[in-house]
Amino acid sequence: MRLRLALVGAILALPLSGALPAQQIGNLDAPPPKPKSFVVYAAEQQNVPAGKRSVLELHFRVVDGFHVNSHTPKSELLIPTQITLQPAAGVKAEAVQYPAGTSYSFSFDPTEKLDVYTGVFTVKLPVMADAGMHTVDGTMRYQACDHAACYPPKSLPVQVIFTAK
Repeated sequence: MRLRLALVGAILALPLSGALPAQQIGNLDAPPPKPKSFVVYAAEQQNVPAGKRSVLELHFRVVDGFHVNSHTPKSELLIPTQITLQPAAGVKAEAVQYPAGTSYSFSFDPTEKLDVYTGVFTVKLPVMADAGMHTVDGTMRYQACDHAACYPPKSLPVQVIFTAK
């Protein structure tokens, strides 16, 4: 009898329109969650000879389970990994040198090979700099994918810190 009364009470508590009450799933005023990063950049202090052409190394790591398109993906529909650097006083930077990608294929189409970066990869930046400490700011734009999908492109801030002696 008590169970029957509880069920009747629950049914009577529903809105007359027949719809269930709205559920609160979040606060619209709360800041949005931080987007997931698929690539990590390790900014390391480097030393080069002043006034001589030298090569700086920029070290990146793609998060396990993901890959990013190389700087020369096999399809024009894929977004290449690209680093854009801002000019810096006392520094003459040449074109960024990207590593070769690795061929990768998906299980749903093993005949198509993509050119990607996985794990750790190093990009080289040839520079000639005046004596002193230097910082070159930039951005790496990339598109990450896993075994099932590709995600919207992301931008990763890059800061190259070095001393020319």
